[in-house]
Amino acid sequence: MAKLVILNQGMTGRTFDLVADQTTVGRLEDNTFHISDGSVSSHHAEILLRGTDIVVRDLNSTNGTFINGEKISEAPLKSGQVLRFGQVELKIDDGKPVTAPAPAPVAPKKQAEASTMVMPRGVSLTDLEQGGTRPPGFDTNTVFSKKKNKVNTYFIIGGIVVAVIIVVLIVIALKAASSGGQH
Repeated sequence: MAKLVILNQGMTGRTFDLVADQTTVGRLEDNTFHISDGSVSSHHAEILLRGTDIVVRDLNSTNGTFINGEKISEAPLKSGQVLRFGQVELKIDDGKPVTAPAPAPVAPKKQAEASTMVMPRGVSLTDLEQGGTRPPGFDTNTVFSKKKNKVNTYFIIGGIVVAVIIVVLIVIALKAASSGGQH
């Protein structure tokens, strides 16, 4: 029996057995498979059992339905593939062992790709310690200039002008008061 297994942290390992010919998936509780996540639409998708095939159909969801990172509107789903509703990732598990796909043929490298190192299983600590070669013209010692904030500059200038005007008015008022008192 095929089942959906959620891969997201916080919901990891939560499963749903696909036993009905049609399973609706969505955020609302009226769905057959309820996923309470904000990225999942109210009625996000449906999963159809057609003989031995499992077919996923997007129900015009907001954040889309994806199989192995590729957006779909309707597509067959195979064991081991990663299915994503919005930001929630799931895996189809039919209980059968998953066989690794045959590696794709390697095309000859182009001139621009000659300095690219392919690491299919990630980066090892040794590779990180050795560092990589940088392309010519890549300089880490370049001094970056700080962007100037024109709004702050104008605000400061405006404040200074207003302060000068206030000081001048106070001086004029004091002179007028002192000359008015001497008459």
